[in-house]
Amino acid sequence: MNRLTALFKPTLFVIFITLVVTGCAEQNTSSEEKPVIGVSIMTATNPFFKLLGETIADEAGKFGYEAVVVSGDYDISKQKNQVSDFIVQGVDVIVLTPINSKSIGTSIAEANEAGIPVFTADIAVLAEGVQVVSHIATDNYQAGRVAGQAMIEGVDTGGAIGILDFAEVESVILRTRGFIDALNEHEAATGIKFEVVSRLPGGAEKAISYRAAQDMLQAHPDLKGIFAINDPSALGAVAALEESGREDEVVVISVDGQPEGRQAVLEGKIYGDAVQYPDKIARTTVQTIMKYVNGEEVPPEILIPTELYRMEQALQDSSLAPLR
Repeated sequence: MNRLTALFKPTLFVIFITLVVTGCAEQNTSSEEKPVIGVSIMTATNPFFKLLGETIADEAGKFGYEAVVVSGDYDISKQKNQVSDFIVQGVDVIVLTPINSKSIGTSIAEANEAGIPVFTADIAVLAEGVQVVSHIATDNYQAGRVAGQAMIEGVDTGGAIGILDFAEVESVILRTRGFIDALNEHEAATGIKFEVVSRLPGGAEKAISYRAAQDMLQAHPDLKGIFAINDPSALGAVAALEESGREDEVVVISVDGQPEGRQAVLEGKIYGDAVQYPDKIARTTVQTIMKYVNGEEVPPEILIPTELYRMEQALQDSSLAPLR
């Protein structure tokens, strides 16, 4: 396998030096070099991806590996450059959470050519003709179905629904598909119809989703529910609803289960949240890498199911701030 033989470029450490296990910030001066995992996550601003990166670094250290974790900051060109840097530096393994599931394909092809195994965490690759050893993620189709069931509970009469989307990534494509399938199956069984009247890009970010939700609410005064594809998107929708005075009229459903999202459930701002487990995804990713480098066969995909988090669970959650 390749070994890290040169200092990493300074740009790789501007944001994520604190996420790298001890010794990754400078060239290893020990008599025996440690193998290195290069990790590029989608963003550091979302707690999900931040925890994913931190946990990969922590778990890698347990196996004697060093992990360099960098952020693509929602910029696919930046993420491609990070992969190129990893290849030049001769890392042993690359882990990606792709910013664009198709565009990242050319970078993975470069890693394949260099003989560096690639794993994906949370977001899969949709590009053809490239090799990913294993994809470890939330069962996002199941998460979408869980979110759909939550919407059916929260809006039992049916009606107009909006989606705050992020269609560039495979995980969200699966979530929205599962969500819509659950609503359609409910209509077939009961005759109660949910109609998706608006589907706007929220960028998986609070600020963008806030503006999109404003537009959605203005265009559809009869809106009954909003499905947000992650907690930042849901919190953007909550802000728009509160500003418009319609927070009691529109049900918000999310996927994530991060602390701020769970707190919003406790406060009645989000009806239900399909909880993901980024720490489990991260540890499973590293453990799968270790099996692979030791010559074991590993499955091409490992999916981790979600669970619906409602007020009932929030009231028993000791990690949340109590209501005043």
